[in-house]
Amino acid sequence: MTNSNLKLKAINLRQEGWSYNMISEKIGVAKSTLSNWLAEIPYNPSAEAIKRIKQGPAKSAVLRHNIKLQNIKDIKAQAAAELKKITKRDLWMMGIGLYIGEGSKVHEYTRIVNSDPNIVKLAIRWFREICKVPLKNFLLTVHIYPNISVLEAVDYWSTTTGVPKHQFGQTQIDKRLNKTAKKQNLLPFGTIHISIRSCGDPNFGVALHRKIMGWIEAAYQVRGHRIVAIPQVSNLMPGVRFSLPAPEKQRRLF
Repeated sequence: MTNSNLKLKAINLRQEGWSYNMISEKIGVAKSTLSNWLAEIPYNPSAEAIKRIKQGPAKSAVLRHNIKLQNIKDIKAQAAAELKKITKRDLWMMGIGLYIGEGSKVHEYTRIVNSDPNIVKLAIRWFREICKVPLKNFLLTVHIYPNISVLEAVDYWSTTTGVPKHQFGQTQIDKRLNKTAKKQNLLPFGTIHISIRSCGDPNFGVALHRKIMGWIEAAYQVRGHRIVAIPQVSNLMPGVRFSLPAPEKQRRLF
């Protein structure tokens, strides 16, 4: 059974009222992994689950879990209200932060690696909308464990990114023996390497990597939680106009 099928099976069992212990025994997945998969699934214990534990603790567990779900929902709603609309500059800065954490800094090769579909979608959007990278310039490579289906993983990442399958390189399979089953189960579709190739256009070769590194170096100029004016930083991104505040009007970032 593939990891995606295991997760679906776990969700179905949880919705039927199975406890983490019961699900773990049934499908052989660690409770820590189940906790990640099922954290937001409402839990009402089945008759069998109640038999395994006393009625009092069962009610208490349900109450605590439901309180946690409501707390998560309330905080996320509050956070969304605080964030409001994402501007083009917001997206630009988010992408710079993403590249600082997940992007290639050496060999002047533009690449972002991740396994989270939301982060991958953000990376694709940043490359397309901010860096103006055409779809044909994307080259994606899937890295998976031996227990993951190659076809299923490629289908998943092609659908997630919108990049056609013919722009995927050869799938890389990690056959190292020191990887535990628990770790493998955390990556049901492996990781995706998003690379940008020039396709004959120098703007998307080393020039793009140098531009991104210029943005990053400019971002590093923040000192004492204040924005430091950087001469001609707007030239790093033609077509996008912005201005930094005068020293007497500089605003705090944090």
